[in-house]
Amino acid sequence: MTTPTLYRRRIIPDECILLKDDVILSCDEERIVTSWHALHPKKDLHHGGSCYFLKEGFKVSKFCRMDGSLLYWYCDIVDFDYHPSDNSLIVTDLLADVIIYPDGFVKVVDLDELVTALEERSISLDTLKLSLLHLDRLLQIIYSGGFGKLQAFLSGI
Repeated sequence: MTTPTLYRRRIIPDECILLKDDVILSCDEERIVTSWHALHPKKDLHHGGSCYFLKEGFKVSKFCRMDGSLLYWYCDIVDFDYHPSDNSLIVTDLLADVIIYPDGFVKVVDLDELVTALEERSISLDTLKLSLLHLDRLLQIIYSGGFGKLQAFLSGI
């Protein structure tokens, strides 16, 4: 795969943003690894990196403070839509997320947004199912002790 132009599509709120400042560090048929600075800097979040697992349906991001220390790991459940005509990849956030703190605590968040999106007809039942299946796959990896293999792709960030 040649290096695509990346877009982040959100369902809530409905928006699609060009990730113009993300730096693609590596790209192949299975993964895209990027580094970035926070689009909307927060008190602690300064920069990080993301690994898009193209065949798995999730994105693992390493969120770092200004000093480079780990704030937490943030995992988005996503879907990918590649457009060969302009070599662009739209990454749609499927709302469910998993946060993994440095002490190993795992927190699943934003499941209520899935319900809201379904009720507002912003997503289909099939998209809801896809989101839950990708979430289940990620949680199986985490709970079986395999998250380190996913983290390894972002070790240099």
